[in-house]
Amino acid sequence: MKLDGIGVWSSQLRYGDPAESADAAAELEELGYRALWIPDVGGPVFDSVGNLLAATDKAVVATGILNLWMHEPADVAARYHSATEEHGDRFLLGIGVSHAPLIDAGEPGRYRRPLAATRAFLEQLDAAEHPVPVHSRVLAALGPKMLDLSTTHANGSHPYLVTPDFTAKARDALGDGPMLLPEQTVVLTTDREHARAVGTEWLRAYLQLPNYANNLLRSGFTQDDIDTVSDRLFDAIIAWGDEEAILRRVSEHRDAGADHVCIQVLDSDPKAYPRDQWRRIAAAIG
Repeated sequence: MKLDGIGVWSSQLRYGDPAESADAAAELEELGYRALWIPDVGGPVFDSVGNLLAATDKAVVATGILNLWMHEPADVAARYHSATEEHGDRFLLGIGVSHAPLIDAGEPGRYRRPLAATRAFLEQLDAAEHPVPVHSRVLAALGPKMLDLSTTHANGSHPYLVTPDFTAKARDALGDGPMLLPEQTVVLTTDREHARAVGTEWLRAYLQLPNYANNLLRSGFTQDDIDTVSDRLFDAIIAWGDEEAILRRVSEHRDAGADHVCIQVLDSDPKAYPRDQWRRIAAAIG
């Protein structure tokens, strides 16, 4: 599987009404988006994958990411096989270790040795009755060791909450072959105050997770940037402005080595499907 162009990363497609998600998925494919990415923070993720695959004909459906602590590898391999048997090679399995505060909240001490846990999970996918092909899986990789694992046990990386500068460094680490598929959060507004009102608390919640905070520190941001959600950090992580500004940021990722960029549109109502924004951005892509 090789993925290019622009996709959509959407919690609404995952956790919203299934009928509306299917209708939105069909429209997103018609608008030209190449992939539909959904998160996994609990609940029947494969039901959502199947719903989106059934609603589309060509678009890739990807998990961004499948939380490996919440699934048994044998079950994942079986569900992957069933989905691809029915819908063809359109299911990209993004896999990740999530974050210690989230995993340990229900079972203290469970989150340990994330690199080893990921490697073991992937090896069990290989050993399943119907293995998940290496070319159909990518890893949520931020650190150098996980990026390296993305080249040996997967078909690349799906980094989240990153800048084009990070994309360039990730491409150097991955080399030319593996896919690099970053997520880019956007707010379609030319009003900074509105962008801040929509995005600041959303971003602050992620900055409390050590994996993201540490990656930003490695990327040259300061602890004060993180603690205050500085303008410098906000503008680097969230692309806001008109359609041209959004696509300019996407182009920066592509120029830095990304094969595909999935945009996550933030709206004043976090549960609403941002269908107007998706249409406006698609129209600007041309």
